[in-house]
Amino acid sequence: MRTPWYRILYVQVLIAVIIGIILGFCFPEFGKSLKPLGDGFIKLVKMLITPLIFCTVVHGVASMSDLKKLGRVGIKALVYFEVVSTLALLIGLVVVNVLKPGVGFNIDPATLDPQIGQAYAQKAHSMGVVSFFLNIIPNTLFDAFVTGDLLQALLVSGLTAFAITFMGERGKPVLHALEYASQILFGIMRIVVALAPLGALGAMAFTIGSYGLGALNRLVMLMVSFYATAAVFVVIVLGAIAAASGFSIFRFLVFIKEELMLVLGTSSSETALPGMLQKMRQLGCAEPTVGLVIPTGYSFNPDGTSIYMTMAAIFLAQATNTPLTLGQQLTLLFVAMVSSKGASGVTGAGFIALAATLAVIPTVPIASLAILVGIDRFMSECRALVNLIGNGVATVVISRWEKEVSVETLNNNLRDVQAEVEPRP
Repeated sequence: MRTPWYRILYVQVLIAVIIGIILGFCFPEFGKSLKPLGDGFIKLVKMLITPLIFCTVVHGVASMSDLKKLGRVGIKALVYFEVVSTLALLIGLVVVNVLKPGVGFNIDPATLDPQIGQAYAQKAHSMGVVSFFLNIIPNTLFDAFVTGDLLQALLVSGLTAFAITFMGERGKPVLHALEYASQILFGIMRIVVALAPLGALGAMAFTIGSYGLGALNRLVMLMVSFYATAAVFVVIVLGAIAAASGFSIFRFLVFIKEELMLVLGTSSSETALPGMLQKMRQLGCAEPTVGLVIPTGYSFNPDGTSIYMTMAAIFLAQATNTPLTLGQQLTLLFVAMVSSKGASGVTGAGFIALAATLAVIPTVPIASLAILVGIDRFMSECRALVNLIGNGVATVVISRWEKEVSVETLNNNLRDVQAEVEPRP
């Protein structure tokens, strides 16, 4: 029996987003007051992220008896992440230099609030290369569960998984316990996700109520350029990668539509992480591969953030009439390759990573970040959407490389889900 359209989660989220826009536009103060709905929903999801990653990664890695395969999958994933995210950086760099969205703005940095740029610069200071790697190590074994840092959670999970693997047969009961714990956590997540429409409504009403629809009109050329570039990247680049692996990018987008709507409403790809873990398993990807690739991709495969960072950095240089040589632009590109790895799914993290990238080119005034503050929320949604799609495609591709799922099985699973959502004639 088909589910009525009004009970489908992504439809509910979409309706909630539209209602949020209307409320924020017609009743700005009331829209602002709905912010706790969005914040509360994101906090509910985030409280489950670290334990879910721990259970998924530990069970997936420790149950992979072939350690050679584990190393092979890990290396393939990291190489894939670096190649594709670097390609995203290059595409952003080319597009912003061709379209020149910032030329003609003639912004005087002296007229901007320097405190805004300084605030983000201070946060970005902790995102240097050395600090980045040192921060992966938590102060205590349980610190990652307290702070919610994804990279720290991955480190603790990986060490725990290897320790259980070395226990041999004695580690089996631990794996069974983790499997049951994972089922409990996913059960809690199903309850929380039912509140997604309220969270999306509150987040969107606050955004429109705070900045107004006028925020969509300001810097419209940059936004249009960024969204168009992101769409081209998904359809052409990820589409070509998907086609080479035997599936359609469009069918894949339909398959993860609930997660996409969730990200659209909350501007954070973290909120969709539990759903993506389940969806990739439904497609036929092996649990160890899913458990390794999806969480790692959140930190090492930020395709949307990569496009944003190069486009935004060059845009600010154009807007403030700051000439950049090819060498300086390539330096920005190199630094962005590192700093983008720290922007792991959290709303606004890409903005902080941008500040870290700008710090290497002092000629671009850090105060110019104030230009983007008003529209960052709208840019964040696109960043998160592309990051999510990129990680999903990466998981399927690596699973195909490992011959875990055949083209026929993959496409049958995609067709089955598509048939479930098609309305009755």
